[in-house]
Amino acid sequence: MKKDNKKIDKNMTIKQLLQLDETLADVLMGFGMFCVLCHIADDETVEEAAMAHGIDVDFLLEKLNEQLGQNK
Repeated sequence: MKKDNKKIDKNMTIKQLLQLDETLADVLMGFGMFCVLCHIADDETVEEAAMAHGIDVDFLLEKLNEQLGQNK
């Protein structure tokens, strides 16, 4: 049976994202999203954070999932 790989989606909170893989913070910070250092990130979704920073959420998700795949 094929192993089920976790995929990041736009409804995950930043906190959930970082619990999945801490190195994803590097991707966010590469986009200028320093929300990883902010307490608001506990409840902010990836989509909300992307919108707040004027970043295309689909492109951000692509890069986050690429990073996640490299670390598996």
